[in-house]
Amino acid sequence: MSHYHAIVWLDHLEARIFHFNASDAEGATINSHSPDRHLHHRAGSRTGNRAPDDHDFFAGVVDALESAREWLIVGPGLAKAAFVGYVRSHHPADVSRIVLVETLGHPTDGELLRLARKRAPAIDRMLPP
Repeated sequence: MSHYHAIVWLDHLEARIFHFNASDAEGATINSHSPDRHLHHRAGSRTGNRAPDDHDFFAGVVDALESAREWLIVGPGLAKAAFVGYVRSHHPADVSRIVLVETLGHPTDGELLRLARKRAPAIDRMLPP
C-alpha cells in the first residue's frame, strides 16, 4: 500500500521508517553496514577526524522513502542534517519532499507515529495546494 507521508527517525546506525496515513502505517528498519559508525571517536583517532557519512546507508533510506510524497526527518543528533545534505547533493529532485526536519530523542514506534500524524496535517495546511 502506498502512503503520501513518511517519517524517518535516524541516527548514524539505524533508520526507522514509517509510511503512514490517519489509520494505517507500514514500518521498516534499515541498518548501517559500516563497521565503525560511532562518531564520538575524534579524540581517539589518529587523524582527529570523525567517521565519514555512510552514503550507502543514506541511499538505502532514500530508496525506502521513494514511494512517499512528503518526508518528515527526525532524530537525536547530526545524522538527520547529514542525510538532508546527502539528499541535496545526490538526489536534488527529492529535496522538495522534505517537509520537516526536527530533533527528536529515542521514541518508541508508537510515539514516532503519534508525532508523525500530529505534524502531517499542520504541514499540509501550510503547503500550497
